[in-house]
Order: sequence, then structure tokens, then C-alpha cells
Amino acid sequence: MISFKAGDSVKVKKGVMCPDDDSVCIGGWQGRIFEFDEDDDIVGIRWDSITLKHLPHEYIERSEKEGLDWSEMYLSIDEIESAAPRDSQVQTEDMAEKMESKFQWLGEDEEDKRISRVIADAEDEVEAWNSYLRGVLKFPFEAKVNEYQEEGPLNEGDKVQVQKITEADDLYGILVDVQCGRRCFVFPLCDLVVCDKKSANYTPVQDYCVWFANR
Repeated sequence: MISFKAGDSVKVKKGVMCPDDDSVCIGGWQGRIFEFDEDDDIVGIRWDSITLKHLPHEYIERSEKEGLDWSEMYLSIDEIESAAPRDSQVQTEDMAEKMESKFQWLGEDEEDKRISRVIADAEDEVEAWNSYLRGVLKFPFEAKVNEYQEEGPLNEGDKVQVQKITEADDLYGILVDVQCGRRCFVFPLCDLVVCDKKSANYTPVQDYCVWFANR
């Protein structure tokens, strides 16, 4: 019998089904052992970045709803075999973090569902919001600064007219042109709230702000 230890790269044998969902074949999935129970011959495997990237969306969604961790799995040593590593540990961790950020929105409430629809298949989530908001927002609209500002020309509570989306920035997110009196500024949308809650602009902007605060 092949002896395994923590850190070994392994692959699931052909034809093996998921222990939590027998409709999902996990043959060929690959990862690294992080735990080994010698008494029961059970190993804990964290999937590598390539397996994570190709996990079925439906499998991840069901796992999230059932409170299961889709990034790892416990299997019998009879169900796995040795394999050459396909990535580094850092690449695996980066992919898992990226996916966890995206799939945290697979909740049951309507807000989570709306956010998930925007970013579900996006390689760049900020760009996904940029494209989505450019398509749904109607300009200009009145908004209020909703976050404390340590510095800058605007303060919490100031009202502005949002004129258009200027750009999408990795650090500040969606930036918009705003007018306050006669003055014009470029300002992060994540710090604004639409004044008219009945406006069609209110929910998309609010969803974006929730996503940005939790990304």
C-alpha cells in the first residue's frame, strides 16, 4: 500500500464519486494532503488551483447552501493516487481566496442573488460592476456622501449630482464625476447613497456598495 503524508500531491482515481453528492464524479480532481488519519486510512485533500478553477458552479452553490467546504474533501486512500504537483501552494491559496470572495454571495436573500449575478463569471469583478452599472444607471441623479471622509473637498452628508461613471480603479472601485454647487470632483461611488430610494438607480448602487465593503 502506498504511504501518504501531509503535503503530498495526489489525484482522485477515475470513477470516484463525491461522498457528499453521488451525482458528481470527482475522478481526476487533484490537490495536496493536509491531514492524514492513519487509523482509518482517511486523508484530507485541499484542491489545487487548477481543480478549484474548474469546479462545477452547481457543486459550489450546493456546498455553500449546505455549509460544506468545497475547497477540500476527505477521502479514503483507496480512492487516490500519487500525482505530480501542477501549481504552488501560494497559487492554490490565491485561487481559493479569490473564489471565496466571489462565492460568498451565493446566499438565499435577493441582495446576495443580485450581487452574485453581476460577478459570477467575472475575471475582474470591478470591471464587471463597471460594465453593469454603465448599462443600468440613469444620469444625472442626486446622491449623498454616506461615509466619513478623513480628507478631501466633500464631507459626510453632502449632497451631489452624479454626472457619469469616469473609470474603474482597482483600489477605489468605480469612480464617478460629481457636482456639488459649482464645483466638480471625481469621487468613489462606494461612498455614496442614492437620495431617492424609489429611483431605479437606488438598488444597483446599494448592491455595489455592499459588495465593495465586503470584497
